[in-house]
Amino acid sequence: MQFKISRELIADIVQLIEQKNDVQLVKILGDMHFADIAEIFEELHIVQATYLVKLLDSEKTSEALMELEEDVRERILENLSVKEIAEELEELDTDDAADIVSELSDDRAEKVIAQIEDEKLADDIKELLTYEEDVAGGLMAKELVKVKETWTVAGCVREMRQQAEKVTRVHSIYVVDNEGRLKGRLSLKDLLTASTKTHISEIYIDKVDFVKVDTEGEEVARIMQKYDLEAIPVVDFQGVLVGRVTIDDIVDFIKEEAEKDYQMAAGISQDVEADDNVWQLTRARLPWLILGLFGGLGSVFIMEGFEEIMSNPKFRSLFFYTPLIAAMAGNVGVQSSAIIVQGLANNVVKGSLLNRLLKEVSLSLINGTALAFLIILFGMVMNYDIAFSMTIAIALMSVIIVAALIGTFVPIILDKRGIDPAIATGPFITTSNDIFGIFLFFFIAKLILGF
Repeated sequence: MQFKISRELIADIVQLIEQKNDVQLVKILGDMHFADIAEIFEELHIVQATYLVKLLDSEKTSEALMELEEDVRERILENLSVKEIAEELEELDTDDAADIVSELSDDRAEKVIAQIEDEKLADDIKELLTYEEDVAGGLMAKELVKVKETWTVAGCVREMRQQAEKVTRVHSIYVVDNEGRLKGRLSLKDLLTASTKTHISEIYIDKVDFVKVDTEGEEVARIMQKYDLEAIPVVDFQGVLVGRVTIDDIVDFIKEEAEKDYQMAAGISQDVEADDNVWQLTRARLPWLILGLFGGLGSVFIMEGFEEIMSNPKFRSLFFYTPLIAAMAGNVGVQSSAIIVQGLANNVVKGSLLNRLLKEVSLSLINGTALAFLIILFGMVMNYDIAFSMTIAIALMSVIIVAALIGTFVPIILDKRGIDPAIATGPFITTSNDIFGIFLFFFIAKLILGF
């Protein structure tokens, strides 16, 4: 049964903290799962949450800290001494410990690492901090179980017992040579059924999927998804086994990337949270709003170029259809770009750019024809002049085709230039399609109606 945090529980915990009733607090929280403790931290004031972090066992609070939103965790860490932070890190896997250290200032990070008693852990954290956070080296943990191909089964089991003490979950047993280069993996079944005197070189599987320390996180995720892996080993440029990326880390990475892409598509240029201050939110949103403003002004100038329509009562009604044209252009452009961006992220956009554009034109013709037919039908019901209805229908078809081409072309070009294509799915595409859509609408109207 899932544990639920109630208002009554939070109120009781707050009261116990105010009374400094440590015995009762430990009794209530001692057996709780770290994820539930993290949820309680989220409901408390930072000072109260910090009090619990200092009170409870580091083995539990360290995991709870990793479950918190980054800004909440940072505020709690600000209230802890470097020694207390070091004690929390000693209970974590190296990748999680490195993540926390990376959130500290350079000066404080050095002091925290200096306070870590486990020298190997300190060295591992320093190594992980040298990698970019979105590559395999930055995602990996150093904890793993590895055996040498020259060992016997008996020696292998003895060494594995010692290594496994520091590994939370053993997904795979990796085989290396005397220089530490990855050779393959070891089946637990083969290990259990082989003679104790058998050498590992005789029973290990030499086929093993791996990534290098500089492999992009998206590629790591794609490989793990394709081959349904729970963990994948990471090697350096000499092929030496240096760590592993586990499924929980890659899921967190995918979630963070999806959130970034979603914000980018919505026109938010920086990674922000709902409870960030007004200045941070303004800096993230304002650039795209300015782009939208200039796009809107561009549309105004285009419409002014066709102001003679307003002097002709026969064509004045065309202005009432500009929101329709702009909306359809924006919608089609966002649809096309969203599909392409998703395909690029999943590495499924194949073939040449020309073939992709031709496919979008074909799709746009089908959609445009269907919508144009509905416009003509609407004109007949409203008793519009057939030329007027045809003008709107043809303009709508043209706008849909152009919007689809822009929505397809721009993300692909951005991706080839090394720019995140998610930037194309928001205000950029919408604004550009609004401008092109309105221009095409009045240009086609002028050609057909001859005003």
